Amino acid sequence: LGRTLDLLERLGRPQDRLPPVVHVAGTNGKGSLIAFLRAILEAAGKRVHCYTSPHLVRFNERIRIAGEIIPETKLSQLLGYCEIVNEGRPITFFEITTAAAFRAFAEQPADVLLLECGLGGRFDSTNVVDRPVLTAITPVSMDHIQFLGDTLPGIAAEKAAIQKPSVPSVIGEQPAAAAAVIARQA
Repeated sequence: LGRTLDLLERLGRPQDRLPPVVHVAGTNGKGSLIAFLRAILEAAGKRVHCYTSPHLVRFNERIRIAGEIIPETKLSQLLGYCEIVNEGRPITFFEITTAAAFRAFAEQPADVLLLECGLGGRFDSTNVVDRPVLTAITPVSMDHIQFLGDTLPGIAAEKAAIQKPSVPSVIGEQPAAAAAVIARQA
């Protein structure tokens, strides 16, 4: 997380000015859970930011600010600014995009930010929020084994690492091997 944290520091720590965060990890159902939560919250009149991946049609679908997909011009400006601030240091596409999204979210008031992990959890760029209001782990199965490990317990441990002390965590139905690891992490 060092590259992401370094860039966020240079950007003025936008992760500290986010609305209350619901952080979601898992293998299956992350996008659906976020879509359901967004629909419920927006129907209740809440202003909702969302960060999801991947996109379906256009890249800017990944970032919703108060319910609206970020305009391409705004996203281009944010990414350009983040590149300048990063000063050529090594950074991945997802890391710089996450930093840009956090800056956008910090600039616009909202009631909640629904934040989806991109890959795993423990070393995912989204896992820089110190105190989400809720974490959720959807069903875990074998995925991204080249990055997360080649066993279900190992992958579950990576995903479970988004859990934080004294923060409620909602866990979807899990295979026994994943459930045991997630419970131990909690």
